[in-house]
Amino acid sequence: MRVLHFFKTYFPDSFGGIEQVINQIARGAAHHAIETDVLSLSKDGDNSTIELDGHHVHRAKQNFYIASTGISFSVFQQFAKLAKNADIVHYHFPWPLMDLAHLTTRINKPTVVTYQSDIVRQKHLLKLYKPLMYRFLDSVDRIVATSPNYLASSEVLNRFKDKTDVIPIGLDKSLYPKVEQNRLEQWRSRVGDKFFLFVGVFRYYKGLHILIEAARTANYPIVIAGAGPVENELKALVARYDLNNIHFVGRVSDKDKVALLNLCYAVVFPSHLRSEAFGISLLEGAMYGKPMISSEIGTGTTFINIEGETGLVIPPGDHQALSQAMQWLVSNPVEAGVMGERAEQRYQQLFTAERMVESYVQLYRGLIQ
Repeated sequence: MRVLHFFKTYFPDSFGGIEQVINQIARGAAHHAIETDVLSLSKDGDNSTIELDGHHVHRAKQNFYIASTGISFSVFQQFAKLAKNADIVHYHFPWPLMDLAHLTTRINKPTVVTYQSDIVRQKHLLKLYKPLMYRFLDSVDRIVATSPNYLASSEVLNRFKDKTDVIPIGLDKSLYPKVEQNRLEQWRSRVGDKFFLFVGVFRYYKGLHILIEAARTANYPIVIAGAGPVENELKALVARYDLNNIHFVGRVSDKDKVALLNLCYAVVFPSHLRSEAFGISLLEGAMYGKPMISSEIGTGTTFINIEGETGLVIPPGDHQALSQAMQWLVSNPVEAGVMGERAEQRYQQLFTAERMVESYVQLYRGLIQ
C-alpha cells in the first residue's frame, strides 16, 4: 500500500505539531508494509524530493503566502502525479489550497482527512471559504478528529459526524533522545529543578501573555522554551513588569527539551483559543510523567489533561486561576506527583504512536477493501 500525505508544511522546512504527527504516522506505517510520500510547500529552493526517516518528501516551491495560506503554482501538477501512484490520499486540514487541488485534479482514490483544527482567526475570510471547505469535506471518504472533545465542540465536524472517526494523536517515546547527566546538570545549574515549563511556538493563541500575568503573583520559576511571532511583545511585557522568575531560553534541541521535561516540576499550557486543537507539548509532559495545567477550550487539551486526575484545568484567559493552580501544585507535592504518574499512565493507555498508527492502518485497509 502507498499513502500520500498532503499538507502545507513538513520537515525539514518546518517543525510544528502537525508535521510531527505526519512523521510519526509515516514511520509507524512502514512497519505495516505501507510506503509513504509527503507533499508540502517549501519557501526555499525549487521543487525537489528527498528521503527522510524512511519515506519520500516532495517539496513544491511556495510562491507567496497570504492569510496563513501558502500558495504554490506547481503543487497542482505534483499533487496529481503523486496521487495517481497512491492507494490512499491523506489530507491534513485546514489548508484551502489543498481543498482546491483535490477538487480540481478530480482524483479517484480513497481519501482521508485528519481534521486538525477549526479555522478560528480568519473569520471574515472563512465566510468566503466556507463553500469550498464544505464541498471538499463532503467529497472525501473519511474524516478523523483527534479527540472526542473536538468532535463534540466543532460545528463543522458535527455536520459530518456520520463519516468521522476519532484517532488521538500519539507519540513514540523511543524516538526521543536519551539525555546525558552532564546536560541535566547544566540545565539544573541554569534554571533549577522546581520550575514550570512551557515549550512551543510563540503564537497568539498560546496564552503566554496570560502566563506572564500569572507570574506576577505566582513567584515560581517559569521556563519558556521556543520562539515565534509574538516573542518581542512577550519579552517587552516581562520587562515592563520587571519579572525575574521568567526565563526565556529560546529554541532548544531535542536533547535540551528532554532535559527540561525531566527536570521540570510541571508543564503549563495556557492556550486560550480553539486554534490550539490538541497540544503536542502538553502530551509530551504527560509522556514524561509531569502534572499539567491547561485551559478548558473544548479541544484535545482537556482530553490529554483531566481535571483533578492528571493535573488542573482552568478557565481560558484567567491569569488569577492560572496563578492559583501553580500555587496549588507547589503546595501539594504529593498530590502533584500522583497526578504526574496518572498522566504517564494515560499516555500509555491512549496516546502512543503505536496505537495511533494501528488505528490509521485499520482505517486505510477498510477504505481499499
